Amino acid sequence: MKFDPSEYHPDATDLGILDLLQENCKQPLAAIGEKVGLTASSIMERIHKLEQAGVITGYVAQVDARRLGKDVAAFIGVSIDHPEAIGAFEREIGHIADVLDCHHVTGHHTLILKVKTENTESLEHLIGRMRSIDGVTRTETMVVLSTHTERTRVGLEPEAAGRRKRPRRQQGPRIKRTAEGS
Repeated sequence: MKFDPSEYHPDATDLGILDLLQENCKQPLAAIGEKVGLTASSIMERIHKLEQAGVITGYVAQVDARRLGKDVAAFIGVSIDHPEAIGAFEREIGHIADVLDCHHVTGHHTLILKVKTENTESLEHLIGRMRSIDGVTRTETMVVLSTHTERTRVGLEPEAAGRRKRPRRQQGPRIKRTAEGS
């Protein structure tokens, strides 16, 4: 039977594998297999299926931006005057390395961007570059003072994937017991 990536749905074991890979994708397959109860070759096969299905999209090294000279983090809300201008804006900022995330959102802004730059001068230059893109009517920048939690990891509950919701059993009438009738 041929594998169809569009029909693939990760099970509880797959979610366990994904959780372990997100924790450390450099750990040996045998170590992952030991934790989920499979052989290394079974782990490799499942990982390959997860890649084919587009669940695993790549492998990266997480780096400390501050140790690399990117000392200023900010969120920039961008307002765009017409929906047709959104795509062009997204393509333009897709080439800017300091833009880490770009999300189309509801609310006061059209897009929210997460950026990391060397200093406030480079942030100011980045904002000016964004404002010069056709369709941008306004930006609002929130500079990050400190970061408590920052994740790249998707939260998974491997044990929950295998559970199905069962219909609740109907119970008969409750009998109230008293001290006398007990």
